[in-house]
Amino acid sequence: MFLEKVIGQFEKYRIPYALVGGHAVALHGAVRGTIDLDFIITWSLRNLQLVESALSEIGLVPRLPITPEDLFNFKQEYIDNKNLIAWSFVNPDHPVEMVDIVITWNLKKNMIDRMKLKTRRINVLAKKHLIAMKKSSTREQDSIDARILEQLDET
Repeated sequence: MFLEKVIGQFEKYRIPYALVGGHAVALHGAVRGTIDLDFIITWSLRNLQLVESALSEIGLVPRLPITPEDLFNFKQEYIDNKNLIAWSFVNPDHPVEMVDIVITWNLKKNMIDRMKLKTRRINVLAKKHLIAMKKSSTREQDSIDARILEQLDET
């Protein structure tokens, strides 16, 4: 399973991470389909370098020609001027293998839940933080995700 392969790489390289996005929404109990994997990390140049190494080792390459150093040094410019919210990786041999590192959120100030996924436990952004993340987005799907997650808390 691709998710387990990516998580294995993050653990091998000791990258502090949390799964976010559609997969995290589904793991918190909402019915949600998605293909790409979305993560946040503890923001540092070293962790960005480790992400690039970990993902390249399993055949993923950045979609854009951005180095970890450029992303770290010019993050706000990429966000403000290029509307970049994620550093995206794809496997050119298997295009459905996609990973996005969300650059607008830092794991350092957020809580995680450890969830069991087949053969391992994984870090998933805690539901209340995932809801806050989804609410801060302007995407319609994120608003829907936030509402569904909040409704799950009411039941």
